[in-house]
Amino acid sequence: MVKIHVLLKKEELDRERLPGKTVVVLDVLFATSTIVTVLAHGAREVVPLLDGPAALAEARGRAPGSFVLSGELNATTLEGFCHPTPLSLLSEDVAGKSLIYCTTNGTVALAKAREAEHVYAAALLNAAAVVRRVERTAPDDTILIVCAGSADRFNLEDFYGAGHLVSLLAAGEEERYELSDSARAARLLHDRYDAYECLAASRVGQMMLARGLKDEVAFAAQKSRFDVVPRLEQGRLRPA
Repeated sequence: MVKIHVLLKKEELDRERLPGKTVVVLDVLFATSTIVTVLAHGAREVVPLLDGPAALAEARGRAPGSFVLSGELNATTLEGFCHPTPLSLLSEDVAGKSLIYCTTNGTVALAKAREAEHVYAAALLNAAAVVRRVERTAPDDTILIVCAGSADRFNLEDFYGAGHLVSLLAAGEEERYELSDSARAARLLHDRYDAYECLAASRVGQMMLARGLKDEVAFAAQKSRFDVVPRLEQGRLRPA
């Protein structure tokens, strides 16, 4: 049986146990939703970095006009960087360019997962495509669904996204998968609540609504709008 486990926050990742596993990283509000969106709109790649200085160093080695620089720290956009949310970045003409991207949680979670056999960035926006990819390319791997969380804290919106992935994976094939209790709990949450309702009720969702970002939250709450599956290879996220 294929094991599916949901990690409640990125700090639970153990790099020594990642080889041979498939890891799917979620940061629904907003890092992985942004990554999915820009790649679906023609960005050449997303370069996920740990912080602002690392992003600036990466940008210095690239030709002007070949990239978009975006990032935040503790939900505040870094000075000189583009606002790091999906709809905002679509106004930055990302097609054909690299997105150099740093966030407090999502890009850090991706970095922590890099020792796995396969690493994908997922959101509600591309969940069905991610599930198809995982089923096709790693049918027997243990699947770790990693909620990025916020600075060592649990995030409801990521857990909901994990539940959507579990629900899609296990649909009609219960006998194929062994779900951990965290995977079962995430699925139960997802199957009982509306996506926007759950995202908007979360701590981060409430913060974003207070900042006037209702449209961004509603956008991130859409399920399987895009077919793109960002895969992490050699420090770059490109469509698988």
